[in-house]
Amino acid sequence: MSADRIDAVMSLARRRGFAFPSGEIYGGEPLAWDYGPLGVELKDNLRRQWWTSIVQQRDDVVGLDAAAIQPREVFAAGGHLDTHSETRTRCRSCGLSRRVDPAATGLAAPDLTAGRSPAAVTIAERSCPRCGTRGSFTDPETVSGLLGVQPDRADGETGRHYLRPEAAPGTFVNFANVMIAARKKPPFGIAQVGRVFRNINDPGEFLLRSREFERMELEYFVEPGSDDEWLEHWVRQRWDWYVDLGLAPGNLRLAEHPLTELPPYAKRIVDIEYRFLADGQEYLGLEGITNRADHDLTAHAKHSGADLSFFDQERGKRWVPYAIEPAANLTATVLAILLEAHDCDEAPNTKGGVDKRTVLRFDPRLAPVKVAVLPLSRNPELSPKARDLSAALRRRWVVEFDDSQAIGRRYRRQDEIGTPYCVTVDFETLVDDAVTVRDRDTMAQQRVSLDQVERYLLERLPTG
Repeated sequence: MSADRIDAVMSLARRRGFAFPSGEIYGGEPLAWDYGPLGVELKDNLRRQWWTSIVQQRDDVVGLDAAAIQPREVFAAGGHLDTHSETRTRCRSCGLSRRVDPAATGLAAPDLTAGRSPAAVTIAERSCPRCGTRGSFTDPETVSGLLGVQPDRADGETGRHYLRPEAAPGTFVNFANVMIAARKKPPFGIAQVGRVFRNINDPGEFLLRSREFERMELEYFVEPGSDDEWLEHWVRQRWDWYVDLGLAPGNLRLAEHPLTELPPYAKRIVDIEYRFLADGQEYLGLEGITNRADHDLTAHAKHSGADLSFFDQERGKRWVPYAIEPAANLTATVLAILLEAHDCDEAPNTKGGVDKRTVLRFDPRLAPVKVAVLPLSRNPELSPKARDLSAALRRRWVVEFDDSQAIGRRYRRQDEIGTPYCVTVDFETLVDDAVTVRDRDTMAQQRVSLDQVERYLLERLPTG
């Protein structure tokens, strides 16, 4: 995938309202990204597809929505205070921060996949890539990767809390609550979707590097000894999910983490990566499928004194379940879907020639707008019929009504935001009570009776 395509998608996303830099009116580089009207719909559709496949369509997974702010003890027990930290240095001239490779006592460029930093050079030799000043970096210091909050208490004391860097801690501390309330036993899973927060180095790269983003996480609890088989199961399931939603297999790959580079909580990690060509790296992770073994439940049981084991009545013994964790980056997946859907071709114009056309070929389940209703012109007879049709279709789908400019330009606008179908109400409608339905991908047009439009679309569009 070319850098030009990434630039084109970024431009389209900002211009059409998929995403904007957070706090843009105050200048500077964004710490996060705000999703506009189309971005909200696209992200919500992705989230819904994940929840449907992980929770709704399975009888062995239930949902949870744990708090984003957790006490310090939760992250101390889970090891986050130790593992979510890195050594950094900062340019005295312009303030640019860079991660330091302690093993090489050098300076590394920012990376988007932990543990895969490029070769470093010594700090003293490094010129700042932003301002060009040589030898301007500070001495290295260890910085926490967690974002902390310190709420005031009524008694005047303060207690350190943290924003979660992943949803997993809330799942593990609620393991016994959910297992009992939902009447589940291993193998079973607890799913969460929510915002997470990380004190990452140099945020700002479009959707990929942000201190606030969303993850879709499943902790699937299994009997020790069956964990390897379950990890393979979830790798296959999650790969198929991305392909089913339109990501080309040729743009995806599986990447196994070397055993020598695994974090303390992991027995094995397999990443599903997408060919982004971002920041000089060809592939970046969409999801990690991790065998966390019994690390988290054991650690929280030890620190809290709570019993987080499972009593197997059939075998008359108690054991601590292993957790298989498919954890997807919803924010990165939004960008992957945008990149995959982006296409350019040619479309006929009203003058008998052809125009270049930009189109987002979303799977209909993901398209932010499902149907556009377009009266041929602003006319006292056409407009009421078009608005009535639009109102009727809105009961099932997100619909856009557009009566501005020539019909060809309106088609181009809908193609550019990925709307699967356009319905045109024209002057013939006043005679035959029918409309023209246009397909985004083929540009084929079909005449459909007004009273059959909803049924026609129901056969082609999701309603959930």
